[in-house]
Amino acid sequence: MTAPIPSKIHYHKKARELELTYAEGESHRLPVEYLRVYSPSAEVRGHHPSQAVLQVGKKHVGLKNIEPVGRYAVKLAFDDGHDSGLFSWEYLHELIEHREAYWADYLQRLEKAGASREPLGIEIKQL
Repeated sequence: MTAPIPSKIHYHKKARELELTYAEGESHRLPVEYLRVYSPSAEVRGHHPSQAVLQVGKKHVGLKNIEPVGRYAVKLAFDDGHDSGLFSWEYLHELIEHREAYWADYLQRLEKAGASREPLGIEIKQL
């Protein structure tokens, strides 16, 4: 079974949420922080599960750009400079379906590492 393709994708900048709407009227909003820490890129996931890099300090991350990639994915450019992951429709659907479990796992891994969702130091953005 293939994942449904969103008929509309909207970024809610203030809430920092990506909304995916489907033809059947179903709609899901995913926090950008969640998308960033579960980016499908090799930079985050590695080439093997043992190489995955725990993403910390991403609580306030936003999106700079959303770019369609063929008929199968979108490329999300995050405002922390990360832009190397392609979010396929299947992967986005997986993130929707397992959101609670994945988020709980992420929070548990942060706690175990003694890390935080809060960014360290002073955030500097280039204009």
